[in-house]
Amino acid sequence: MLHSLSDILSPVKDEANEFNRRFKRSMISTVPLVNLIAKYLIRTKGKQIRPMLVLLSAKACGGVVDATYRAATLVELLHTATLVHDDVIDEADTRRGFASIRSLWRNKAGVLMGDYLLAKGLLLTVETSEYHFLEITSTAVRRMSEGELYQLQKSRQLNIDEASYFKLIADKTASLIATCCEIGAASVLEKGENAAQREKLRAYGEAAGIAFQIRDDLFDYEDGAKIIGKPVGNDLKDKKLTLPLIHTLSTLETKEEQRIRKLIKSGKASEGERKLIMNLVAATGGLSYARTKAEEYSEAARKAIESLPESTAKKALIDFSYYVIEREK
Repeated sequence: MLHSLSDILSPVKDEANEFNRRFKRSMISTVPLVNLIAKYLIRTKGKQIRPMLVLLSAKACGGVVDATYRAATLVELLHTATLVHDDVIDEADTRRGFASIRSLWRNKAGVLMGDYLLAKGLLLTVETSEYHFLEITSTAVRRMSEGELYQLQKSRQLNIDEASYFKLIADKTASLIATCCEIGAASVLEKGENAAQREKLRAYGEAAGIAFQIRDDLFDYEDGAKIIGKPVGNDLKDKKLTLPLIHTLSTLETKEEQRIRKLIKSGKASEGERKLIMNLVAATGGLSYARTKAEEYSEAARKAIESLPESTAKKALIDFSYYVIEREK
């Protein structure tokens, strides 16, 4: 049975409405251009999985309180800021099928808007003296930044191996999802109270985030990639080595491995050559290996929270761990 995201998030449906009201209010400025861009960001928002994980994690630890909404707003401001900055870095013209901020208002406005969102998140926690929220999110920001720089270094050298890959996706993707789950728990637990429970939610988010990213990387080698609007073989075109190909390269003779790495690094691989590489990945078990790894991390996520009290929120988190490896977009 496939797990529906709308069903998974149903335990916090009412809380989601309150969050959206507060999130919109958090971006208000006296500067008209800021408000114009903020309204556009709200209109083109995605599934808001991260703030929903904050709400679910809090509910699994006792219930959603006022601080939980501030925590959810903080992580969504942080996440939105990173997306706006990423589009500037990647020179992306679209985001979720809509024109990106940098394509509509240019790079300078994109960088400054991202900075504004980060500042609003910081002020939100400082004004309420919730400094433990800052500690949790600052760790994520550091890891995400290091992950991006690590990827930049590795992509230039094209020497990424499996250990490097897992470090990269843990920092780039899983760190923020882990933060969402930990900060949700922290919002309902006093500082120092039940630290073990916070750690369980953090470990859950880390494992679920890694599984999420492996599934995302598999899209590049599957026809399903067309569903999410990402051209098949795009990672190869961008000189990105992900788990399916990394595993395949580890099975090849040194000469053949070096030939493929050199072809990818040159950036001159034709569509036909990329297709041959993708077929090779399938034939050598790269896809099945990556799927197995994703399933292992999905299971690790469930195991991390198995001792939590039974609740609709806990069940939703368990279902989400299945969703991250089942999803088609």
